[in-house]
Amino acid sequence: MSNEKHDPARRGTPGSVPDKDATTDAIVVEDVGRVYADRRGRSTREVTALSGVGLRVAPGEVHGLLGPNGAGKTTLCKILTTTLEPSTGSARVLGLDVVRQSRAVRRSIGLVFGGDRGLYGRLSARENLWFWGAMYGLRRSRLRSRAEVLLERVGLADRADARVDTFSRGMKQRLHLARGLVGDPRVLILDEPTVGMDPVAALDFRALIGELRREGRTVLLTTHDMAEAEAVCDRVSLIDRGRLIMTESTDTVGRLLSGYERVVAHDVPVDLVPSIEALDGVVAVRHEAGRAEVETERPATTSAVLAVLAGAGVHRVSTARPDLGEVYLHLVGRRGMAVT
Repeated sequence: MSNEKHDPARRGTPGSVPDKDATTDAIVVEDVGRVYADRRGRSTREVTALSGVGLRVAPGEVHGLLGPNGAGKTTLCKILTTTLEPSTGSARVLGLDVVRQSRAVRRSIGLVFGGDRGLYGRLSARENLWFWGAMYGLRRSRLRSRAEVLLERVGLADRADARVDTFSRGMKQRLHLARGLVGDPRVLILDEPTVGMDPVAALDFRALIGELRREGRTVLLTTHDMAEAEAVCDRVSLIDRGRLIMTESTDTVGRLLSGYERVVAHDVPVDLVPSIEALDGVVAVRHEAGRAEVETERPATTSAVLAVLAGAGVHRVSTARPDLGEVYLHLVGRRGMAVT
C-alpha cells in the first residue's frame, strides 16, 4: 500500500467499539440494528438487516465495506446518511447523531449511490451540479465556479452542457462523484463508486480518492474489487447477514489473501478428484469436462496439489490468487450469493 495512507491505531472487532471519545472519529457506529417488516399477502415477518454492528472510522481514513447482496452494506450507508433510522443502537457522523441531528449530518456529508438516482437526465451535467449545489446553499459565483472545478476534476468538462440522459453509465458515475463533492463535504459515503467505469476512469477515480485523503476527507465506500480496496482503502470491514465479522487493515487482509491460491488444470481424469479433495488445506474442487479448479488455503497445499497432478501426467496447469470476494466467501461460507 502507498505510504500516503492513513494508518489508524484502532482495529475494530465484530459488534464492538473501542472505548474512545466519539469526537476523535469521523464515523461512529455503536451496536446498530435495523429490523423491517416484510409483508407478503396477509402475512408479515420481521427481517433483520443489521444486528449489533459496531464500527469506527478515523478522520481522513478511506474505509471499505465488503459483503454479498443482502449483507447490510447499503442499509448501513443509508443509516449514516439519515435516509433510514436504526432500530437499535446509535450512529454519529462528525460527532452528530444521525437521528437527532439529521439536518446537520446531511450538510456535512457527500453521498454517491450508483445508477440514475440523484441525477436528472433532461438537465446537463453543469445544470445538475448547479441544482445540487443550490441545495447545499451555494449561490451564484461560488456555485458556478464550484461546478466548473468539479467537472474538470472528474473529466467531464468537455461534456458539461450535454444532457445526462445521453451519458454512458461510467460518465454518470463520474457525475455522481462530482455531485457528492459539490457541498465540499468532510465525509463521503460511496456505494460501488466505480461500477460501470472503464479501466481508465477507474484509475482516475483511485487518484481522486488519494487527493481526497490528502485533503483530510473521510471516505466510506462499498466495493467488491480487492485491487481497488488495496489501492484506495486503509481498512476493510467484512459484513455478512447483517453482522460485522471482521475489520482489518488492507495489509492484514492482503496477507490473509496471500494464503489462498487457485490451481487450474486441464485434462484431469475424474477419478483423480477424490485424491485431490483428500489433501489437507484444499478448500474446494470443481471439475467439469476435464477442467479442474482447486482452491487451497496455504502454499504447501498448492504444492501438494501440483505434485498429485504431475504424478498423474497432468501438465496443463496454472496457478493464480483469488480476489478478496472469493476469500470472503471462504470466511463466511458459500451461500450461492455474489459478492458486491
